[in-house]
Amino acid sequence: MVGSIVHLARNLRAGFILAREGALALIDPNVLPPSARFGLRMARLVERRDVGDGAERLSAALTRLGPSYVKFGQFLATRPDIVGAQAARDLEQLQDRMPPFPRVQAVKVVEAALGRSVATLFLDFSEPLAAASIAQVHKARIATPDGEETVAVKVVRPGVREGFSRDLQAMRAAAKVVERFMPEARRFKAQEVVETLARSVAVEMDLRLEAAAMSELAENTKDDNDFRVPKPEWDLTARDVLTTTWIDGIRLNDLAAIEAAGFDRVALARTLIQSFLRHAIRDGFFHADMHPGNLFIDAQGRLVAVDFGIMGRLGMKERLFLAEILLGFIKRDYRRVAEVHFEAGYVPPHHSVEDFAQALRAIGEPIHDRRADEISMAKLLTLLFEITALFDMATRTELVMLQKTMVVVEGVARNLDPKLDMWGTADPVVREWIEHHFGPIGRIEEAGRGIKTLAHVAADLPNIALRAQRILDRVEEIAAKGLTLHADSIAEIGRLEAKGHRWGNVALWILAVLLMILVFGVL
Repeated sequence: MVGSIVHLARNLRAGFILAREGALALIDPNVLPPSARFGLRMARLVERRDVGDGAERLSAALTRLGPSYVKFGQFLATRPDIVGAQAARDLEQLQDRMPPFPRVQAVKVVEAALGRSVATLFLDFSEPLAAASIAQVHKARIATPDGEETVAVKVVRPGVREGFSRDLQAMRAAAKVVERFMPEARRFKAQEVVETLARSVAVEMDLRLEAAAMSELAENTKDDNDFRVPKPEWDLTARDVLTTTWIDGIRLNDLAAIEAAGFDRVALARTLIQSFLRHAIRDGFFHADMHPGNLFIDAQGRLVAVDFGIMGRLGMKERLFLAEILLGFIKRDYRRVAEVHFEAGYVPPHHSVEDFAQALRAIGEPIHDRRADEISMAKLLTLLFEITALFDMATRTELVMLQKTMVVVEGVARNLDPKLDMWGTADPVVREWIEHHFGPIGRIEEAGRGIKTLAHVAADLPNIALRAQRILDRVEEIAAKGLTLHADSIAEIGRLEAKGHRWGNVALWILAVLLMILVFGVL
């Protein structure tokens, strides 16, 4: 009971701050069930009248609420089916920036994580240079057999796990209330959304996993001469500390410095797009936070990425799907693009392939009527997802993450080269991958994978047969005797059901009273 009241109070505070800062005005009422629309109108009564535009409102509200809500906002940017297209676009602009914590606290975290004093680990250790919701970065120097080396040290913010845990518990409680008392909202799968966020944050707060992501991307791109990944220092890395090669370079949005250094902006834009597509389609593993602050050009003119806390992963099925739809739009083969959606199982079979192909034509033809430098691949994917929603295509989080990253990457590339030809740049990467996987070599590789799978199944046939026999025996027993519950189980189910209704009613009354206090207190 006490925990429920605490969660309720936290959620009311969050709701009040969101309403007060005008963030609720960004929610499209049309995507909400009728019962939620009334609640939205009531909550907006406390809205300040001097709030800024959409992105400013969200940034102010979520920053006031703390790191958990900043991450939640960034996560919801990948779910336009929940918050609406406009709110998702505003959330894309949300920057994960927080005030730094003192160097003395960072030193304590490093020493606790690595088990030695900072003075013995590093030759020097700077003040914080950049800070975000989960961690901040320091510059340091270490001694190596080859001499001194400059490194970047990322340190987890003290107390951030406890704060996230408290906020996630409150979010879980709110999601349960929504799904229990608002049946129309169950299609949004609020509890599943919160659990997905919890898993994502848990991964991001373990810096060993970020080091592993960095290592995997470096291995995938070791033969790419135009792309570089920093090297993690594993001996100086733990759950709360990540030490990597220091990157000396020019930020990709510093156009004056890029030109002064003599680099070709057009070539850099092409390298950025093709590198991203190779990572996504060729490797199925891509950097999902490629804003200009995470991208540099080193002295050799190579593109360098940093901050690998958010990564995207695509399976072979998703990569084949993506490559085929991009090539289909390039070739204007809308029928094939439609068939790919049905073959992947993304669009339910009761829809017509012909009708879907017609809808895709409405996306593709206006694009081909434009000049090459006016075509946006990111916009194409955005329109594609809007059309597929009309045909009941379920949201694919990994594809939405890819699309959102594509928006950012294309924006950075067009800043470098406003006349960028997206189709011409993407075509060789997509076509090469498709020719490899659908050509003779790809067919042989696919056959090899199939034979390997069949061998595993054949080896496991005795165990499969034994499990199947046990299941059949159990089914026959239930058919003959019926499914019975112990009397204690029946009594416990009744007790829990009655308790749930009782506390649900109490929570609703508390919510109503507190809302009245907040509204009248502000007015």
